[in-house]
Amino acid sequence: MTGDLKKRTQEKMDKSLLALQNELKKIRTGRAQVSMLDNVRINYYGNPSPLNQVSAISCPDAKSFLIAPWESSLLKEIETTLIKSDLGMTPMNDGKVIRLKVPDLTEDRRKDLVKQVKKVVEDGRVAVRMARRDANEEVKKALKDKALSEDEFKKSNEDIQKMTDDFIKKIDLLAEEKEKSIMTV
Repeated sequence: MTGDLKKRTQEKMDKSLLALQNELKKIRTGRAQVSMLDNVRINYYGNPSPLNQVSAISCPDAKSFLIAPWESSLLKEIETTLIKSDLGMTPMNDGKVIRLKVPDLTEDRRKDLVKQVKKVVEDGRVAVRMARRDANEEVKKALKDKALSEDEFKKSNEDIQKMTDDFIKKIDLLAEEKEKSIMTV
């Protein structure tokens, strides 16, 4: 396989894997993780700004968040936004900081989250397979244009398939870890 094609395919598959990792971070487990609040946007002087850019977010323990806004005037706005969000957590405002407690997951909710993980993981697999398909089409075109010999064509297809298998294994490992962390009580 040409080095350039292999590099491009590798980059596409790496991007797919990274996107999958970011999506999996958003799926909540029973523990508090700052990444769970990445999608929360606060109206900051008329501009929707990420929560982590207008406040300090920490996890004092495994089941709660502590949100300390840079400006105390933002407390009410942050509280209102958190109530409206689909996080399923009720903010407690003490006048200086906002505390969020992560509720325990029920067995049904855990199963729903595992289904959600499986869907996200399958999307990741599809993205890797699309990169494989694109690479295979380029190799076929090169063979048709006589830029590759028959042997180079077969070797390229084998290399592409090996790369795909490696990425699918990585994806399966990520899925297994996430499912395990969700199902752990």
